[in-house]
Amino acid sequence: MSINESATTSLSGAAAEGILPPSRSITPQQRVDALRELNRGRSRFGFLWEWTKILQVSVLLFLVIRTFFVEAFKIPSGSMEHTLLVGDFLLVNKLVYGAEVPFTHARLPRLREPQRGDVIVFEWPEDPSKNFVKRLVGLPGDTLEMRDGVLVRNREHVSERYVDHTEPDMDPAPEDFRWQRDYLVRPAAAAAGYHPSRNNWGPLVVPQKSYFVLGDNRDNSLDSRYWGFVPDSLVKGRPFVIYYSYAPDTVNAFAWLTHIRWTRLGERIR
Repeated sequence: MSINESATTSLSGAAAEGILPPSRSITPQQRVDALRELNRGRSRFGFLWEWTKILQVSVLLFLVIRTFFVEAFKIPSGSMEHTLLVGDFLLVNKLVYGAEVPFTHARLPRLREPQRGDVIVFEWPEDPSKNFVKRLVGLPGDTLEMRDGVLVRNREHVSERYVDHTEPDMDPAPEDFRWQRDYLVRPAAAAAGYHPSRNNWGPLVVPQKSYFVLGDNRDNSLDSRYWGFVPDSLVKGRPFVIYYSYAPDTVNAFAWLTHIRWTRLGERIR
């Protein structure tokens, strides 16, 4: 027997005894089944993990934008008519006045200081859990008063084309106005005879780090005349655009779809 014949016989015997694995080929169907099983495992866990990561990033991004850049608000009352209407949805620029860093009293640098005539969003000093929207009319150091419904600032009458008077013949004098006595320009003796009303009050001096705000619907607005000044620390931002608006209807539950104010969508706030 030749050497080659001997080697061939040895290999054949080894394969027969199970020492060497028998050769076999994978059929196309087996390959398809293997890939299907592999993909099935990925779809159960990999798909869920990918969506979990996307959700986490989305939530984080939303919180960062809402905290430092832009926040949405809805107008619930008519105190700013006709500038803002009930059912208006606003986007508020929080960066412009320096957004507050969560869990601290620190603020980011301001892009600019609040100015007279700005419409601002702030936490109500009486209840910081509520947000108000009013127009800023007095800065720290300003002397303010009102005579027959006309605002006087630093002894000059202010032209307010945005103001609406719905009850010009009425001038109530609620007890809420009595807080003004501590800020009167007049001598302390004159404060005893001070009887402010909605359309006639002052002169008052705005203290440091505070603002005086009024609603554009001047005869139907709960504003600084009633509860005082707005501390600088409570200012949240400046609304700049109406992104959605509809006319509320207590009868129609789908008014947000059927009573859309199309002409107000995208309107800038001034």
